[in-house]
Amino acid sequence: MPNCIFCKIAEHNLNADIIYEDNDIVAFRDLKPQAPTHLLLIPREHIPTIEEASPAILGKLMSKASELAKKEGISAKGYRTVINCRDYAGQSVYHLHVHLLGGRWFHWPPG
Repeated sequence: MPNCIFCKIAEHNLNADIIYEDNDIVAFRDLKPQAPTHLLLIPREHIPTIEEASPAILGKLMSKASELAKKEGISAKGYRTVINCRDYAGQSVYHLHVHLLGGRWFHWPPG
């Protein structure tokens, strides 16, 4: 998708602090972090929402989120993963992405 900011990051056409990438996914630090650790994990393929995603890519995103939580040192105390779907849920970029947040206390219910 030509105007998608996350596609541009995945294609290395826009700078980001990329901490992991492979043939299927890219993980990078959020520019406006909501926690001391705030990563975004995206599929390389442009997938607008979770509703269009295959179980395989969802599994890979979540599995990698768990691995990165350990690597970032937030696994032992706890972390949150979030996938927003559409406007009412707060999805602002229509390219599937998993937020990985940690390093502080979170409250329930969220926002």
